[in-house]
Amino acid sequence: MALGGSQSDVKVSLNGSVDLYQSWFGPTTPRPPLQNYLFLTILTCFCPAYPINILALVFSAMSRNSYDQGDYEGSRRLGKMALYVSIASIIIGLLIITIFCAVHFTTKNV
Repeated sequence: MALGGSQSDVKVSLNGSVDLYQSWFGPTTPRPPLQNYLFLTILTCFCPAYPINILALVFSAMSRNSYDQGDYEGSRRLGKMALYVSIASIIIGLLIITIFCAVHFTTKNV
């Protein structure tokens, strides 16, 4: 006697939408790898906005884990979030460097 309901072949993401790729092409066709922007997030770790850099790296790793577990929609969403956070980290890092240089080169030594 089965305790659960019937299992469907169509994968439903966390927000309730149906994965149409799997329903159209079947479960045996592998999906192409998604962008998780790991290289970009590693490069942003050299910017001086450290809490934001680490957050981008975490989103990138979570995107890879979601892809490995079969949650392709979640992986795409987390990959885009990693991209947006790394771009914000680069912009904030450039602002910090600009402000530091402006303060350093405009002060007089007495």
